Amino acid sequence: MKPFSELLDRLIYTPSRNAKLARLVAYFRSAPDPDRGWALAALTGALTFKGVKAGAVRELAMRRADPVLFQWSYDYVGDLAETTALIWPERATNRDWPSLTEVVERLRTANRAEAADVIEEWLDPLDATGRWALLKLITGGLRVGVSARLAKVALAEYGGVDPAEIEELWHGIDPPYGELFAWLDGTAERPDLEDRPIFRPPMLAHPLEENEVQGLDLSGFRAEWKWDGIRVQIASRGGESRLYSRTGDDIGGAFPDVLDHVTFEGVLDGELLVLKDGEVRPFNELQQRLNRKTVSAAMLKKYPAFVRLYDILFDGGDDLRPLPFDDRRRRLESFLLREAPLRMDLSDLVPFNGPADLDALRASARGTSTEGLMLKRGDAPYIAGRPKGLWYKWKRGPLTVDTVLMYAQRGHGKRSSYYSDYTFGAWRANPDTGNVELVPVGKAYFGFTDEELKHLDKWVRDHTVKRYGPVREVSQGLVLEVAFDSVHRSPRHKSGVAMRFPRVSRIRWDKPAADADRLETLEGMIE
Repeated sequence: MKPFSELLDRLIYTPSRNAKLARLVAYFRSAPDPDRGWALAALTGALTFKGVKAGAVRELAMRRADPVLFQWSYDYVGDLAETTALIWPERATNRDWPSLTEVVERLRTANRAEAADVIEEWLDPLDATGRWALLKLITGGLRVGVSARLAKVALAEYGGVDPAEIEELWHGIDPPYGELFAWLDGTAERPDLEDRPIFRPPMLAHPLEENEVQGLDLSGFRAEWKWDGIRVQIASRGGESRLYSRTGDDIGGAFPDVLDHVTFEGVLDGELLVLKDGEVRPFNELQQRLNRKTVSAAMLKKYPAFVRLYDILFDGGDDLRPLPFDDRRRRLESFLLREAPLRMDLSDLVPFNGPADLDALRASARGTSTEGLMLKRGDAPYIAGRPKGLWYKWKRGPLTVDTVLMYAQRGHGKRSSYYSDYTFGAWRANPDTGNVELVPVGKAYFGFTDEELKHLDKWVRDHTVKRYGPVREVSQGLVLEVAFDSVHRSPRHKSGVAMRFPRVSRIRWDKPAADADRLETLEGMIE
């Protein structure tokens, strides 16, 4: 556990990407198996403990420290693991630090009743850094500036292989990744997963700005609609089928109505949508089924899932990724004619004659179930990652609305000392009294600079009217211009609307709160 805690502590204070990579590679070289595998799982979000909840850690801390002092400290620090690690009263003990493997193996089998006692037993011999690392491991969300992608790149650098090879193997091997490390160490062959429906790293597009399309030689490009769903990959091999998100998460449990109709072998790339009565439904209907392990029969009927296909990576055992896009497109058309899979169709190519046509098409996407256009070179192979010059996405411009800041909450990691998560509202007439009131319409935590964050944090502290743990309610005086991609009806929210991808685009220090937009303005933007 000590090497792992030292790794986390160093990573959080290492701003350089290359320096972080070097620290990770050094850890993989020095840590034993299976510790390094469990560390990798923790860094990539692949390690969870069902028997341990954050509430148990909070209760444990208040049992060992003054509850009032803990609550005030937690309010100030804003991070449960950090607060508990710092406030924990040290006791003399002859116990040694547990190994990372010991922690993982015991917590994976411990139930909720046992977990608190096991954690308390470990916390006593640790120093503050060790306690923080242990609690971060347990509660999840390490936030040490290492993304899952960066951890995989470090693993590839450690083994001297292409990161794309790590991505291809990643979802076919379980933690603590013994066979993966054995291959990278040169003590075993590359794991053979070709008979499994593994995830293949997707090809991604570069965003186009307003004036950049004029500089492209459009003669070699094909245009498609960019549908407003989520990018998915259907993989079927050896009688097994999987539905993966763009990041490789297996989401098939929430979409059996798609997987039930996979009777072929191959790997397809497309957009997951809700299609009802032949019409693509708004994104918020698809959102009702996301992040679920299972879905009810009623939900399957109300929000029927569907995949609009863009590309084909494998047809049976044939790897089509080296082929040009135009050839893969023809193979996909033939595949669909041959297999005729239900709950799937082909995304149409959109004809155009130049930049003016594309601009008009992109503008017409407003009010539809598309976000804009995709531009793909006809001679482009399917290359994992985001290669330059091959695929572009040209999204329609964002919508904006002026809102009033209502609540602020502390952030995490480097932002744990700042109020950086903002809930904002729009004006409406109270349906019971008729009085004008603010109603929350969204939450954002990015879009502003570090310097602007400091000013926002000070404003929140100076204008707090109520506190709710780590959340502060502020006086209704600051206007935030919020940009977002679209807005939809939502019965789950008090306002009745939900924004897609809201972000702070401007702080309107100059604008009176009374002049912010009304809820009716947002409702008028619903597509």
